[in-house]
Amino acid sequence: MKSSTAKKTRPAPVDPKLRSIPVKKVLILGSGGLKIGQAGEFDYSGSQALKALREEGIRTVLINPNIATNQTSEGMADATYFLPLTPEFVTQVIEKERPDGILLSFGGQTALNCGLELHKTGILYKYAVEVLGTPVEAIDLTEDRQLFANHLRSLGLKTPASMAALDLGEAVAHAESIGYPVMLRAGFALGGAGSGICRNENQLRARAEKAFAVSPQVLIEEWLGGWKEVEYEVVRDSADNCIAVCNMENIDPLGIHTGESIVVAPSQTLTDEEYHSLRTIALKLIRSLGIVGECNIQYAVDPRSEEYRIIEVNARLSRSSALASKATGYPLAYVAAKLALGFALTDLRNRITGVTTACFEPALDYCVIKMPRWDLSKFKNVDTRLGSEMKSVGEVMAIGRSFEEALQKAVRMTGVSEFGLQDDVKRKKILPNDLRSALSRPTDKRLFAVYQALADGWTIQKIGRLTGIDPWFIAKIAAVRDCETALEGARRGTSGPARSAKNVSLLYRAKRLGFSDAGIAHIFGCGEQEIRSWRESIGLRPAIKQIDTLAAEYPAQTNYLYATYGYASEYGAHGSPASDIKSSHGSTFVIGSGPYRIGSSVEFDWCAVSAVETCRKLGRSTIMVNCNPETVSTDYDVCDRLYFEELSFERILDIYDFEEPSGILLSMGGQIANNLALKLFDAGVLVLGTSPVNIDRAEDRHKFSSLLDELGIDQPAWEELTTPQEAYAFAAKVGYPVLVRPSYVLSGAAMNVAWDGHSLGSFLSLAADISSEHPVVISKFIENAKEIEIDAVAKHGKLLYHAMTEHIENAGVHSGDATVVFPAQRLYIETVRKILRITEKIAAALDITGPFNIQFVAQQNHVMVIECNLRASRSFPFCSKVSRVNMIDLATRAILGEDVHSSVNAFYDQPWVGVKAAQFSFSRLHGADPVLGVEMASTGEVGCIGSELNDAFMKAMVSVGYARRIKKLLLSTGPLEDKLEFVDSARALVEMGCTLYASRGTAQFLKKYGIEVTQLYWPLQKAEPNILTMMHGREFDLVINIPKNNLKRELQNDYLIRRLAVDLNIPLFTNIKTARQYIESLTYAKKNGLEIKAWEEYREKEV
Repeated sequence: MKSSTAKKTRPAPVDPKLRSIPVKKVLILGSGGLKIGQAGEFDYSGSQALKALREEGIRTVLINPNIATNQTSEGMADATYFLPLTPEFVTQVIEKERPDGILLSFGGQTALNCGLELHKTGILYKYAVEVLGTPVEAIDLTEDRQLFANHLRSLGLKTPASMAALDLGEAVAHAESIGYPVMLRAGFALGGAGSGICRNENQLRARAEKAFAVSPQVLIEEWLGGWKEVEYEVVRDSADNCIAVCNMENIDPLGIHTGESIVVAPSQTLTDEEYHSLRTIALKLIRSLGIVGECNIQYAVDPRSEEYRIIEVNARLSRSSALASKATGYPLAYVAAKLALGFALTDLRNRITGVTTACFEPALDYCVIKMPRWDLSKFKNVDTRLGSEMKSVGEVMAIGRSFEEALQKAVRMTGVSEFGLQDDVKRKKILPNDLRSALSRPTDKRLFAVYQALADGWTIQKIGRLTGIDPWFIAKIAAVRDCETALEGARRGTSGPARSAKNVSLLYRAKRLGFSDAGIAHIFGCGEQEIRSWRESIGLRPAIKQIDTLAAEYPAQTNYLYATYGYASEYGAHGSPASDIKSSHGSTFVIGSGPYRIGSSVEFDWCAVSAVETCRKLGRSTIMVNCNPETVSTDYDVCDRLYFEELSFERILDIYDFEEPSGILLSMGGQIANNLALKLFDAGVLVLGTSPVNIDRAEDRHKFSSLLDELGIDQPAWEELTTPQEAYAFAAKVGYPVLVRPSYVLSGAAMNVAWDGHSLGSFLSLAADISSEHPVVISKFIENAKEIEIDAVAKHGKLLYHAMTEHIENAGVHSGDATVVFPAQRLYIETVRKILRITEKIAAALDITGPFNIQFVAQQNHVMVIECNLRASRSFPFCSKVSRVNMIDLATRAILGEDVHSSVNAFYDQPWVGVKAAQFSFSRLHGADPVLGVEMASTGEVGCIGSELNDAFMKAMVSVGYARRIKKLLLSTGPLEDKLEFVDSARALVEMGCTLYASRGTAQFLKKYGIEVTQLYWPLQKAEPNILTMMHGREFDLVINIPKNNLKRELQNDYLIRRLAVDLNIPLFTNIKTARQYIESLTYAKKNGLEIKAWEEYREKEV
């Protein structure tokens, strides 16, 4: 089918005469690597800003080291700098590019703090760079906690009693004055970093020390326990027109960061009077601040009275802005960018509705729920309690006709429960004695504790008292539980439910309340397909609805769609009501990657968007399905039809049956989409590209290992697990360490290296739980080997293009956590040839059409295969942008049967090098040991380019938080081989003027080689000078702590050093290879400086 975009006329551009700010070149600051508290929402907002500026003919300069983002794609900005977002680097870009204006509010807290520093140091004034949109004084006012509180009081607006502190002593004194418990909030901080409730002085001291590590100021304020939290997203233009775009309500009470809470839009429990009163206050406040653009206002509301307090204002686009935009169909980021140029709301047309101006306030006739996604279970010893500091790594957005339907959808979308609220067997039942504390202590599992309490007969009122959750929400959850009880008591037939009129009525009720086919089948003890066949036989199918935010004043014509059973009724007309749209017939159906999580992040959104863009260039109509509001793939202008829906077998098949597409593209959405391949194929879906049968041969560890044996390709010795006894016997035969590898998992979930029999037993149990439907393979773990990857595209088994990368760390660090170099710089030519021959063999054997990734280990030219993924990998954006070959465009054309030719590989003659580094968020994961292993731990990545490896590496390291210059560092280099390897690096540090401190063994070793070093006592030794004392005194710029061995990682002294370094925001290395490369790059940078070049300039070198 031809793309409908060829027929549609684009909305007429805004009359440039209406723009009052005459700028020709604008600098936009991105947000850097994705981390907890700052994720893909700023790829969405920055991308929309770039498009809005381009429409006005304004030249754009973007600084963002996150190479995986859509905003850093070719053609988005006129000049793209993959550089650290620090005042030092941004100043150099300003000096070079000389922009007229700068946008600070599209890159999150990182961009905002950087911009404020540039303003305070006079850089913006020096180079005549105007801050566009909200004045910098207003930004500073909202970020400085004390100034903001004073401003609110001057307006007669209510805010919690509070006092700002600049040091620990002041913080303690203020807390005593206000009275415990108090809330501590860090100023200028990201995602609530350092914030939390303090019930006594000890808690306050501990939390304040961490807060001051990330912020120069903290606010001590009264604790409003049990109050509701409500948010308003408001917009104002320079002509003082204001609107409230969306209001939202947290299901959890105040005290849990809004990024951690389940959020519903529009609010459900406010009275009409409360809603309008808070809206009036929001507009009064935004006018007083002089905001130009978008603003997020957070309130505390007393459920027992009409009292309110203003908690916080974000004078920038925020995580909530992305949710509000996607929930209402109001293009907030696009509008905010236009307003920053001087347009008025009345000048702008809503690009989504097409029939209203930007002054029209959306009105929702549906329910939207945002639910966070946590990955806390990946980390040992991590604190799972939720509070005012963010820990979630992503989120989903679900739409339904009722709260219950949307809530059940959202739970399934996060991936934490297969069926929704109902028990999915894998969920651990809370013991009766623990249920009270599970309700009163918020964790990532509290929603399920509420559901279990209802199942155990607890009253709504009792649960409400313990959780602080409004009884209205608990009553809605109780309705779901009551329906599950009715399903459990329904009459059975010979197989599954009896097809009686009573059961038909019950099925309609269950679907309206959001139960899935698989969940209902689980209750009845039958297959999912049987429930599907039953409901289709009675005409029960979901209706496809457009998001209508026009309150019926205008006909809705949007491409935002969702599926719902909210209209389904067994009474009257048989079956489901008509959908708002008709089938598209012949579109290309692309599956997104779902919520961001460890292992699946913005890189797969780039892949999905790139695939859609290629389809549209080829004149094909496109359908996108995704449930992540942070993404560019869920923007209004990316595809022809966008479904905010579950990435489940049931829902994908529903949409496929309704739309009748020409086929479905799964290979761009990461592991989540790939896991659906075989099931959809068996249901008759046309899966485009590599056959799902061959996908299964690569994903199934046993089948793939058998294939390698058939092809004569080396791999580590392996065996499929059948009994623990066989696993122990295998380990005894090949020798420890061994690697436990489940099938069909993401980011190395439950993959572990066992160093002895005890650890092997626990890892086998975990792998069986994670991958119960697929085999677990055990293999020999290869120590001291180099890890190499190849990302490639093939058509009918023939290689079209490949990108070979090498890891700086040895094998044993997950590829998503490793520091990756492309093109590889330090490989033997023979190793390269062997890898290419193996890749060609595997591509032919699996008849690959589309993208794929193979991982290898190599020792002295002995090459072995360890994994193959028949889908795009997280390295595809990095390799595509460094090489200038868009591998997803190439793969999509191959999959669609277009004529494609092999692209020239510039492995040996490419005049620049890229380095990809992982972004970690251990500071939010309290208690977790920040040591890397075979299971992925990073939340994001950056990628930088340089003419030399050292140049690119140093820029990448600075982009993820390391310093470009160091004076004092602490060393504890672990095993003897690492001490030996580090000698030259230590000598280089001393020659650069660095002062070295070390633990006893490391200090004594370095002194033998004539290296000057000060010996310190271990943390647990009661003697000075002590490592812990100096760390608390912020004496070190860097800590290098290498685990002594892998047999017992959490050696107490080493763990204390690593954890404290993270808590005090001191850069930390735990891998000797990366530490050595960092020091080599420090030496290089001190001698040569670092290049300040746009991506486009590197590409111009190529002839």
